[in-house]
Amino acid sequence: MPFWGVTFWQVFALVQHELLLFAGIFFLIGAVDDLAVDITWLWLKLTGRADAAKFDRQEISAAKLSGEVAVFIPTWSEAAVIGDTIRHMLKVWPQSNLRLYVGCYPNDPGTIAAVIAAQPDDPRLRLVINDRPGPTTKADCLNRLYQALCEDETRLGRKAHMVVFHDAEDMVDQAGLVMLDRAIGRASHKVAFAQLPVLPLPQKNSRWIGSHYCEEFAESHGKAMVVRGALGAALPAAGVGCAVERHALAGLAAARSDEANGTGLPFEADSLTEDYEMGMGVAAQGGRCRFIRARSPGGDLIATRAYFPARLDHVITQKTRWVHGIALQGWDRLGWTNNFVEGWMRLRDRRGPLSAFVLMVGYVLLALSGLGFAATQLGYGTPIELSAFAKSLLWANLAALCWRVIMRFAFTAREYGRVEGIRAVLRMPVANIIAIMSGRRAVMAYARTLMGSAIVWDKTPHFAHPTRQLGPADDPPISVPVLAEKPA
Repeated sequence: MPFWGVTFWQVFALVQHELLLFAGIFFLIGAVDDLAVDITWLWLKLTGRADAAKFDRQEISAAKLSGEVAVFIPTWSEAAVIGDTIRHMLKVWPQSNLRLYVGCYPNDPGTIAAVIAAQPDDPRLRLVINDRPGPTTKADCLNRLYQALCEDETRLGRKAHMVVFHDAEDMVDQAGLVMLDRAIGRASHKVAFAQLPVLPLPQKNSRWIGSHYCEEFAESHGKAMVVRGALGAALPAAGVGCAVERHALAGLAAARSDEANGTGLPFEADSLTEDYEMGMGVAAQGGRCRFIRARSPGGDLIATRAYFPARLDHVITQKTRWVHGIALQGWDRLGWTNNFVEGWMRLRDRRGPLSAFVLMVGYVLLALSGLGFAATQLGYGTPIELSAFAKSLLWANLAALCWRVIMRFAFTAREYGRVEGIRAVLRMPVANIIAIMSGRRAVMAYARTLMGSAIVWDKTPHFAHPTRQLGPADDPPISVPVLAEKPA
C-alpha cells in the first residue's frame, strides 16, 4: 500500500541501491590499497629483493652471540604452556650469555610453580615477580622485566646488547636467536629492531576458527611486512620473535622519562598493543628496522610457531584487543606523519574498524538482495535497474575478489600446502564475520576507555604447545605439526 506516494518495495529498492554504492565504493578503495601492496611485492619478488635467504638451521643454532642477550616473557595464568616454552627455548638456544626473564604475578601461583619446575638447574632462567597483583597489562609486566634487567646489568657490571620478546605459548626456532643476533649485532648493519615471521599452526579441532590465523599471518608476514621493510617504513612488532637493540630500548625509556609521569620505563602501562608501539617508536627515534625471512635447505620457514586461540570467544577477545590497540589507541598515541609511505602504512593499520563496518554493510546487502530476488519471484516489486556505474563497480569488485582469492591461496599454500590453501579460501567468510564482531567490540571498548574505564590484560588462555606434537625439544620443526586433540 503506497505511503506518501511511495510503496514499500520502492523504498526497499532505494535502500538496496544506496547500500550497493556505499559498499562497492569502499570495497574498491580497500582493493586498490591491497593491490598496491601486491604489485610492490611482485616487483620485489621479480627483482629478487623478496626472496628468503637460505640457512642451515642446525649449523647456526649454536653459534656464538655478539654479546649478552635478554629474553622477556610476560605471563598471566599460563601454567599450561609456560613450562614447555621454557624447556624448549633453553634447550635449542644453548648459549651461556642468554638470560631468560619470565614475569609472573604474586596471585598466580600456578604459573610461578610451572616456571620454577621447568628448568630448575639452569642459571640462565630468571623468575621475576611483579610488585602488583595481576592481571595489570602486558606492558606493565614488561616494564617490571625491564627493571629486573637493569638491576642485573648493574649487579653484573655488563649490559645486554639486545632484548628479545616472546609470549608464553611460543615455540621458538632453533636458528631464531642467532638470526636476530646477526641482524642487530653487526655494527655495519646498524639495525635497532628486527622481526622474525610468526607461523600460526593449523588445528584439526578448529579448522574454521583457530586455523584462520594461518592465512592472515602467511600474507602479513610473507608480503605486507616485506613491503614495509623494503619501502623503509616502520615495522610494527608482533610481540614475539622480535628483538630490540639495548640502546634503542633505553631510548624508549628515556623518552618516557621526560613525560609528566617520569617513570623512565619503555612501555606505556595502559597500552593494549605495546609491541606495535615499540616497533613504531624505535623507527620514530631513527632506528633502522629489518624484517628477517629465511628458510632451511628443506624449504621450511625460520619462524616462531604457536597455536592461536581455537574458540570463537577467545578469538574475538584477541582480535578486539588488536583492533582497539592498533587502530584506535594507535591513532591517539602515535598520530600521523608527513612521510607518504609511513602515512600509508599507518592508514592501513588503522582501517580495521571501517573495514569491519563496510563488511557488515556488504553482508546486509547480500541478505537484502536475496530477499529482493525472492520477492520479485513471488510477484512483489520489480528488479532493480542498475546504472552503468553500478555495474562497473560490481565487475571491478568481482575482479578484485578473484585476485584476493588467488593471493590468499598462494601465500597460504606456500607455507602449509595446497589443502590448507583451499581451506584458507573457504574460511574467508568466517574471517570476515570475526572481523565484524571484533571491530564492533573494539569501538565499544574504546568508547568505554574514553569514559574512564580502566584497561586490564584481557588476554586469551592457552592450552596446547607445539612441542607436545613434535617430540623432543631439540628436534627442528621440519614439518608443520597439526593439533589433533581437544584443548584441556
